[in-house]
Parts: sequence; structure tokens; C-alpha cells
Amino acid sequence: MNDHYYSSQPKSASDKQVIEATLRGHKLKLTSDAGVFSRDGVDYGSRVLIEHMDIPQQASVLDVGCGYGPIGLIAARLAPQGHATLIDINERAVGLATANAKANGIENVIIAQSDLYSAVVNRTFDVILSNPPIRAGKAVVHRLFAESFDRLNPGGTFWIVIQKKQGAPSARAKLEEIYGEDAVEEVGKDKGYRIIRCKRT
Repeated sequence: MNDHYYSSQPKSASDKQVIEATLRGHKLKLTSDAGVFSRDGVDYGSRVLIEHMDIPQQASVLDVGCGYGPIGLIAARLAPQGHATLIDINERAVGLATANAKANGIENVIIAQSDLYSAVVNRTFDVILSNPPIRAGKAVVHRLFAESFDRLNPGGTFWIVIQKKQGAPSARAKLEEIYGEDAVEEVGKDKGYRIIRCKRT
């Protein structure tokens, strides 16, 4: 099997590098590695999601497919009275996100290895964020969408970033099926990336 960022145990040789990024006014020093998503720098789609996401100060937040942590760690910074949980199937990504939280002094986080929502089946959140693993296939992405609904508190929001060419219109149609047409809104776009927000009403 090829070594993908959605492999649970990447087999590629470790080749760590440090990235510095300023996101929503917060400077982060992030270590990335081979075998994880967007290892050479914070992905443009993730940056667009970070710029648009609305995180209340006391929110409980879940980042699904956190990689080495940029989205979830900024969410934790934006919710100083709240809490962020970062999950990823990739054990190398989980190790990096854990180290990156510590290196940046971010303590209001829990980071866990999880196949989609398996590690959080008994918990609910105010905000769920995801830059979904498109290359893992439609079945995985649609499961990520479908199972988000039951993980949200009433009034909670589910945010994704997706490129138009990677199926933003069909993703939106699927989310409208799950959440209802009136509860799904495109709230931002940049260079072909679309930010879609769904509200559990």
C-alpha cells in the first residue's frame, strides 16, 4: 500500500522540518515531517479555513484530520476559555501536533489518534472543523460529513474547506442532505477554495 497522509502508520523515513506561520495574528512554530499532510508549509486551504472560522471564546472545538495541528491549535488560541480536541488517523501527525502544542505553549488541547470520530464517540462539541482528506475517497469524506451531525451540540457549527474542482458543489449537496438546505451556507471563497458552514438547528 502507498504511504498516504491518511495512513495510520506512515512508512516513509522521518525527515522533520520547522515551519513558522502567522495565522489569525498568532505566530506558531510548527514541526512537520514526511508522511503527513502538507509537510512543506501550512496548506492554502487550511489557511483560508483559519481566516474564516468563527470560534467563540468558550467553545469546545474538534479538529478532524488535524495533521501537525495548525487549524486546531489556532482554534485553541481563539477559545482561551474553551478547549480544542485534535484527532487524526495518522500516528505521526498526532505526535507532531502534540509536540507543536507543547512548543507553542498551548495547553487547552487534547490530541488523540482516531479513525474519523472513533476517539470521541461519547462527546459533543460547539464547533467541528475539517480540511477533509479528499484523497481518502468519497466514502470516507461523506462519512466524515454524516457523523459530524451527532457530534455537534444544538446550535453548533461544522466547517469545511474544499476546492471547487475537488467537488465543492457535490459536497454542499451532501451536507444539505444531512443538515437541511437552510442550515448550509458558503461563507467564504479564495482561489478556488470554498468554506462551507453547516449549523445544527
